[in-house]
Amino acid sequence: MLGQYLITFREAFEAALISAIILSYLIRTGRYQLTRFVWYGVYLAIAVSVGLGALISLIYGILPKLSQLLFEAIAAFIAVIVLSSVIYWMAVKGRYIKKEMEQRIETITTKGTIIGLVSIAFIIVFREGLETVLFLTPFLLNELTATLIGVVAGTISALILSYGIFMAGMKINLRRFFYFTSLLLILLAGGLAGYGTHELIEYYEQIGFNIGWLAEPAYVLDISVENILHHKNVIGSILAVMFGYSVSAEWARVIIHLCYLAIALPSTIWIYRKHEKTTLKSLSAE
Repeated sequence: MLGQYLITFREAFEAALISAIILSYLIRTGRYQLTRFVWYGVYLAIAVSVGLGALISLIYGILPKLSQLLFEAIAAFIAVIVLSSVIYWMAVKGRYIKKEMEQRIETITTKGTIIGLVSIAFIIVFREGLETVLFLTPFLLNELTATLIGVVAGTISALILSYGIFMAGMKINLRRFFYFTSLLLILLAGGLAGYGTHELIEYYEQIGFNIGWLAEPAYVLDISVENILHHKNVIGSILAVMFGYSVSAEWARVIIHLCYLAIALPSTIWIYRKHEKTTLKSLSAE
Protein backbone atom coordinates (compact mmCIF):
# COMPACT_ATOMS: atom_id res chain seq x y z
CA MET A 1 0.00 0.00 0.00
CA LEU A 2 2.82 2.43 0.83
CA GLY A 3 4.38 1.95 -2.58
CA GLN A 4 1.10 2.72 -4.30
CA TYR A 5 0.70 5.73 -2.02
CA LEU A 6 4.09 7.17 -3.00
CA ILE A 7 3.39 6.78 -6.72
CA THR A 8 -0.07 8.34 -6.55
CA PHE A 9 1.11 11.17 -4.30
CA ARG A 10 3.84 12.18 -6.72
CA GLU A 11 1.66 12.07 -9.82
CA ALA A 12 -1.39 13.71 -8.22
CA PHE A 13 0.79 16.43 -6.72
CA GLU A 14 2.26 17.32 -10.10
CA ALA A 15 -1.18 17.43 -11.74
CA ALA A 16 -2.58 19.57 -8.92
CA LEU A 17 0.45 21.85 -8.98
CA ILE A 18 0.21 22.63 -12.69
CA SER A 19 -3.57 23.02 -12.42
CA ALA A 20 -2.96 25.49 -9.59
CA ILE A 21 -0.70 27.53 -11.89
CA ILE A 22 -3.60 27.89 -14.31
CA LEU A 23 -6.14 28.74 -11.60
CA SER A 24 -3.77 31.16 -9.88
CA TYR A 25 -3.10 33.00 -13.15
CA LEU A 26 -6.80 33.30 -14.01
CA ILE A 27 -7.61 34.66 -10.55
CA ARG A 28 -4.62 37.02 -10.58
CA THR A 29 -5.67 38.47 -13.95
CA GLY A 30 -9.29 38.98 -12.90
CA ARG A 31 -10.79 36.05 -14.81
CA TYR A 32 -12.23 34.11 -11.90
CA GLN A 33 -15.38 33.30 -13.89
CA LEU A 34 -13.28 31.12 -16.22
CA THR A 35 -11.91 28.88 -13.47
CA ARG A 36 -14.96 26.62 -13.63
CA PHE A 37 -13.95 25.51 -17.13
CA VAL A 38 -10.57 24.42 -15.77
CA TRP A 39 -12.39 22.34 -13.17
CA TYR A 40 -14.53 20.76 -15.91
CA GLY A 41 -11.35 19.57 -17.63
CA VAL A 42 -9.93 18.27 -14.35
CA TYR A 43 -13.10 16.33 -13.47
CA LEU A 44 -13.31 14.84 -16.97
CA ALA A 45 -9.66 13.74 -16.86
CA ILE A 46 -10.14 12.08 -13.47
CA ALA A 47 -13.22 10.22 -14.72
CA VAL A 48 -11.41 9.00 -17.86
CA SER A 49 -8.34 7.93 -15.83
CA VAL A 50 -10.48 5.95 -13.38
CA GLY A 51 -12.35 4.39 -16.30
CA LEU A 52 -9.05 3.45 -17.95
CA GLY A 53 -7.85 1.76 -14.78
CA ALA A 54 -11.12 -0.16 -14.49
CA LEU A 55 -10.91 -1.19 -18.16
CA ILE A 56 -7.36 -2.50 -17.76
CA SER A 57 -8.39 -4.48 -14.69
CA LEU A 58 -11.40 -5.90 -16.55
CA ILE A 59 -9.37 -6.90 -19.61
CA TYR A 60 -6.72 -8.51 -17.41
CA GLY A 61 -9.36 -10.45 -15.48
CA ILE A 62 -10.79 -12.15 -18.57
CA LEU A 63 -7.41 -13.14 -20.01
CA PRO A 64 -6.01 -16.66 -19.55
CA LYS A 65 -3.02 -17.03 -17.20
CA LEU A 66 -0.48 -17.20 -20.01
CA SER A 67 -1.78 -14.03 -21.64
CA GLN A 68 -1.77 -12.27 -18.26
CA LEU A 69 2.00 -12.70 -18.04
CA LEU A 70 2.48 -11.13 -21.46
CA PHE A 71 -0.04 -8.39 -20.62
CA GLU A 72 1.87 -7.39 -17.47
CA ALA A 73 5.19 -7.38 -19.33
CA ILE A 74 3.84 -5.16 -22.12
CA ALA A 75 2.17 -2.80 -19.62
CA ALA A 76 5.44 -2.44 -17.71
CA PHE A 77 7.49 -1.68 -20.84
CA ILE A 78 4.92 0.85 -22.09
CA ALA A 79 5.11 2.55 -18.69
CA VAL A 80 8.90 2.76 -18.95
CA ILE A 81 8.72 4.34 -22.42
CA VAL A 82 6.06 6.88 -21.43
CA LEU A 83 7.78 7.82 -18.19
CA SER A 84 11.17 8.14 -19.85
CA SER A 85 9.72 10.64 -22.32
CA VAL A 86 8.10 12.54 -19.44
CA ILE A 87 11.41 12.63 -17.56
CA TYR A 88 13.14 14.09 -20.62
CA TRP A 89 10.37 16.66 -21.06
CA MET A 90 10.72 17.71 -17.42
CA ALA A 91 14.49 18.08 -17.74
CA VAL A 92 14.23 20.27 -20.84
CA LYS A 93 11.01 22.21 -20.19
CA GLY A 94 10.58 22.07 -16.40
CA ARG A 95 12.03 25.50 -15.64
CA TYR A 96 9.77 27.15 -18.24
CA ILE A 97 6.55 25.39 -17.25
CA LYS A 98 5.03 28.25 -15.23
CA LYS A 99 5.85 30.90 -17.83
CA GLU A 100 4.76 28.79 -20.81
CA MET A 101 1.57 27.69 -19.09
CA GLU A 102 0.60 31.29 -18.32
CA GLN A 103 1.34 32.31 -21.93
CA ARG A 104 -0.85 29.50 -23.24
CA ILE A 105 -3.67 30.44 -20.88
CA GLU A 106 -3.37 34.08 -21.92
CA THR A 107 -3.62 33.12 -25.59
CA ILE A 108 -6.61 30.85 -24.95
CA THR A 109 -8.52 33.38 -22.85
CA THR A 110 -7.76 36.23 -25.25
CA LYS A 111 -9.26 34.26 -28.13
CA GLY A 112 -12.21 33.39 -25.92
CA THR A 113 -12.04 29.63 -26.54
CA ILE A 114 -13.68 27.96 -23.56
CA ILE A 115 -13.03 24.54 -25.09
CA GLY A 116 -9.33 25.42 -25.03
CA LEU A 117 -9.38 25.89 -21.25
CA VAL A 118 -11.22 22.62 -20.72
CA SER A 119 -8.84 20.84 -23.09
CA ILE A 120 -5.60 22.07 -21.54
CA ALA A 121 -6.77 21.16 -18.03
CA PHE A 122 -7.91 17.76 -19.29
CA ILE A 123 -4.61 17.02 -21.04
CA ILE A 124 -2.51 18.01 -18.02
CA VAL A 125 -4.45 15.95 -15.50
CA PHE A 126 -5.06 12.99 -17.82
CA ARG A 127 -1.35 12.76 -18.63
CA GLU A 128 -0.60 12.31 -14.94
CA GLY A 129 -3.57 9.97 -14.60
CA LEU A 130 -2.27 7.85 -17.47
CA GLU A 131 1.17 7.67 -15.86
CA THR A 132 -0.42 6.66 -12.57
CA VAL A 133 -2.48 3.92 -14.22
CA LEU A 134 0.59 2.59 -16.04
CA PHE A 135 2.69 2.63 -12.89
CA LEU A 136 0.01 0.99 -10.76
CA THR A 137 -1.08 -1.65 -13.29
CA PRO A 138 1.19 -4.39 -11.81
CA PHE A 139 -0.16 -3.60 -8.32
CA LEU A 140 -3.74 -3.17 -9.50
CA LEU A 141 -3.70 -6.61 -11.04
CA ASN A 142 -2.31 -8.35 -7.95
CA GLU A 143 -3.21 -6.17 -4.92
CA LEU A 144 -6.51 -4.47 -5.74
CA THR A 145 -7.59 -3.43 -2.22
CA ALA A 146 -4.15 -2.19 -1.13
CA THR A 147 -3.78 -0.29 -4.40
CA LEU A 148 -7.14 1.46 -4.04
CA ILE A 149 -6.31 2.49 -0.47
CA GLY A 150 -2.91 3.80 -1.57
CA VAL A 151 -4.47 5.74 -4.45
CA VAL A 152 -7.07 7.42 -2.25
CA ALA A 153 -4.57 8.28 0.50
CA GLY A 154 -1.97 9.54 -1.98
CA THR A 155 -4.48 11.70 -3.83
CA ILE A 156 -5.80 13.28 -0.63
CA SER A 157 -2.27 14.03 0.62
CA ALA A 158 -1.31 15.59 -2.73
CA LEU A 159 -4.42 17.77 -2.79
CA ILE A 160 -3.80 19.00 0.76
CA LEU A 161 -0.19 19.91 -0.02
CA SER A 162 -0.98 21.54 -3.37
CA TYR A 163 -3.81 23.55 -1.78
CA GLY A 164 -1.36 24.85 0.81
CA ILE A 165 1.01 25.90 -1.96
CA PHE A 166 -1.84 27.50 -3.89
CA MET A 167 -2.91 29.53 -0.86
CA ALA A 168 0.70 30.58 -0.31
CA GLY A 169 0.82 32.15 -3.77
CA MET A 170 2.71 29.38 -5.61
CA LYS A 171 6.00 30.07 -3.79
CA ILE A 172 7.84 26.91 -4.80
CA ASN A 173 10.97 26.16 -6.80
CA LEU A 174 9.43 24.19 -9.68
CA ARG A 175 12.81 23.47 -11.22
CA ARG A 176 14.00 21.73 -8.08
CA PHE A 177 10.69 19.92 -7.72
CA PHE A 178 10.91 18.52 -11.25
CA TYR A 179 14.56 17.56 -10.72
CA PHE A 180 13.96 15.41 -7.65
CA THR A 181 10.73 13.90 -8.96
CA SER A 182 12.53 13.02 -12.19
CA LEU A 183 15.18 11.12 -10.24
CA LEU A 184 12.39 9.35 -8.37
CA LEU A 185 10.68 8.48 -11.64
CA ILE A 186 13.91 7.03 -13.02
CA LEU A 187 14.23 4.71 -10.04
CA LEU A 188 10.60 3.67 -10.44
CA ALA A 189 10.95 3.18 -14.19
CA GLY A 190 14.10 1.11 -13.70
CA GLY A 191 12.19 -1.18 -11.36
CA LEU A 192 9.36 -1.47 -13.87
CA ALA A 193 11.82 -2.36 -16.63
CA GLY A 194 13.15 -5.16 -14.44
CA TYR A 195 9.65 -6.31 -13.50
CA GLY A 196 8.55 -6.38 -17.15
CA THR A 197 11.62 -8.45 -18.01
CA HIS A 198 10.78 -10.91 -15.22
CA GLU A 199 7.22 -11.35 -16.48
CA LEU A 200 8.47 -11.81 -20.04
CA ILE A 201 10.88 -14.52 -18.88
CA GLU A 202 8.01 -16.34 -17.16
CA TYR A 203 5.99 -16.07 -20.36
CA TYR A 204 8.85 -17.54 -22.40
CA GLU A 205 9.17 -20.42 -19.93
CA GLN A 206 5.45 -21.18 -20.24
CA ILE A 207 5.60 -21.39 -24.05
CA GLY A 208 8.83 -23.40 -23.99
CA PHE A 209 11.11 -20.70 -25.39
CA ASN A 210 14.62 -21.01 -23.93
CA ILE A 211 16.77 -17.88 -23.52
CA GLY A 212 19.59 -19.74 -21.80
CA TRP A 213 21.60 -18.28 -18.92
CA LEU A 214 19.66 -15.00 -19.08
CA ALA A 215 16.73 -16.77 -17.40
CA GLU A 216 18.91 -18.24 -14.65
CA PRO A 217 18.98 -16.59 -11.18
CA ALA A 218 21.59 -13.89 -10.75
CA TYR A 219 21.00 -14.03 -6.99
CA VAL A 220 18.59 -15.54 -4.46
CA LEU A 221 18.29 -13.97 -1.00
CA ASP A 222 17.43 -16.19 1.96
CA ILE A 223 14.38 -14.12 2.97
CA SER A 224 11.03 -15.77 3.67
CA VAL A 225 7.65 -14.34 2.63
CA GLU A 226 6.87 -13.59 6.30
CA ASN A 227 9.96 -11.38 6.62
CA ILE A 228 9.21 -7.64 6.37
CA LEU A 229 12.11 -7.33 3.92
CA HIS A 230 10.45 -9.67 1.42
CA HIS A 231 9.37 -7.74 -1.69
CA LYS A 232 5.73 -8.65 -1.02
CA ASN A 233 5.81 -7.47 2.61
CA VAL A 234 5.74 -4.02 4.29
CA ILE A 235 9.32 -2.74 3.97
CA GLY A 236 10.23 -4.86 0.99
CA SER A 237 7.26 -3.62 -1.05
CA ILE A 238 8.45 -0.02 -0.66
CA LEU A 239 11.95 -0.99 -1.78
CA ALA A 240 10.42 -2.94 -4.66
CA VAL A 241 8.52 0.13 -5.88
CA MET A 242 11.35 2.60 -5.34
CA PHE A 243 14.32 0.53 -6.49
CA GLY A 244 12.93 -2.57 -8.19
CA TYR A 245 14.05 -4.70 -5.25
CA SER A 246 13.27 -8.44 -5.23
CA VAL A 247 14.51 -11.36 -3.14
CA SER A 248 15.52 -13.08 -6.37
CA ALA A 249 16.16 -11.96 -9.93
CA GLU A 250 17.20 -13.45 -13.26
CA TRP A 251 20.29 -12.24 -15.09
CA ALA A 252 18.19 -10.62 -17.82
CA ARG A 253 16.22 -8.65 -15.21
CA VAL A 254 19.36 -7.42 -13.47
CA ILE A 255 21.05 -6.43 -16.74
CA ILE A 256 18.03 -4.54 -18.11
CA HIS A 257 17.44 -2.79 -14.79
CA LEU A 258 21.06 -1.68 -14.33
CA CYS A 259 21.50 -0.66 -17.97
CA TYR A 260 18.43 1.57 -17.78
CA LEU A 261 19.66 3.26 -14.60
CA ALA A 262 23.20 3.59 -15.98
CA ILE A 263 21.86 5.52 -18.98
CA ALA A 264 18.88 7.42 -17.54
CA LEU A 265 20.33 8.71 -14.25
CA PRO A 266 23.56 10.32 -15.58
CA SER A 267 21.74 11.68 -18.65
CA THR A 268 19.03 13.37 -16.59
CA ILE A 269 21.50 14.84 -14.09
CA TRP A 270 23.64 16.14 -16.97
CA ILE A 271 20.69 17.81 -18.70
CA TYR A 272 19.58 19.56 -15.52
CA ARG A 273 23.09 20.76 -14.70
CA LYS A 274 23.60 21.93 -18.27
CA HIS A 275 20.44 24.05 -18.18
CA GLU A 276 21.33 25.34 -14.71
CA LYS A 277 24.73 26.55 -15.96
CA THR A 278 23.05 28.18 -18.95
CA THR A 279 20.66 30.01 -16.64
CA LEU A 280 23.48 31.23 -14.40
CA LYS A 281 25.42 32.52 -17.42
CA SER A 282 22.34 34.38 -18.66
CA LEU A 283 21.83 36.01 -15.26
CA SER A 284 25.48 37.03 -14.98
CA ALA A 285 25.39 38.50 -18.49
CA GLU A 286 22.45 40.67 -17.51
